[in-house]
Amino acid sequence: MKEMLGTIVAAHGRHYLADVDGRMLQCVTRGKKTNVAVGDIVHLKRTSDDQAVIEKIDERKTLLYRSDQYKSKLLAANVTRLFIVVATEPGFTDDLVSRALVACEAAGVEAHLILNKTDVEAQLPRARERVKVYADLGYPVHEVSAKRHPEQTVATLAPLLEGQSSILIGQSGMGKSSLVNLLVPEADAAVREISEALDAGKHTTTFTRLYKLPGGGALIDSPGFQEFGLYHLTEGMLERAFVEFGPHLGGCKFYNCRHLAEPHCSILQAVEDGKIARMRHDLYKQLVHESSQTLY
Repeated sequence: MKEMLGTIVAAHGRHYLADVDGRMLQCVTRGKKTNVAVGDIVHLKRTSDDQAVIEKIDERKTLLYRSDQYKSKLLAANVTRLFIVVATEPGFTDDLVSRALVACEAAGVEAHLILNKTDVEAQLPRARERVKVYADLGYPVHEVSAKRHPEQTVATLAPLLEGQSSILIGQSGMGKSSLVNLLVPEADAAVREISEALDAGKHTTTFTRLYKLPGGGALIDSPGFQEFGLYHLTEGMLERAFVEFGPHLGGCKFYNCRHLAEPHCSILQAVEDGKIARMRHDLYKQLVHESSQTLY
């Protein structure tokens, strides 16, 4: 049988769903490999009417993944933009936002923030103050209210998604599902279809999935998660992934400076001078520590 090209639109365990010219095929890998990500372009060999084996993965333009001490978890491949969804309530964690931004810089993916639930006016000034830290670093922040102002929300976000391969991430409770349902009107039906095809349970939404957008491009929705491990990033990758470090790199007295406690460090001086937020440098220190703990 001749090979076909498909795009992986969902992954659950070692079972995948590929879109081949609008037709969904259930796929498995050869052997025990699980290195396939949603968004991958794959070469398939059909084994029955609705099933196929993944023979090869095309070279990826980008790859986003999380990792802890022991293993890594692929988030999505070939993504061009990542949108971090935060909200006025419940509170979001800066740790997750900053880690996602670092992951984007390391992977070469453009990062944006979406501040949802702007109709909760009592909490809005505080939320704006918190996201300003990221806006000041150059990351665009888009304010929306998915439930109160749905049409305005679509008008704000749809042009940013057009022609891009985007992923939405965020903690549970930020309104990510509401945004997906606005941007992809048939999302609910697609989830049911995907769940049945993957035997993932009719109501489960704990898998990453890709939707084709009406205006062109794709939107990947990931499950809400509270932690974003970056154990796979080396110290060299980390210092370059903090955009505000850029102007100060190369200014340290010692060429192998780790920017932790060394004398005459330009990064530490910038923290003292208020040019780099202490919160961000604290995260850098934590990530350097994590990268030294990797066991795989």
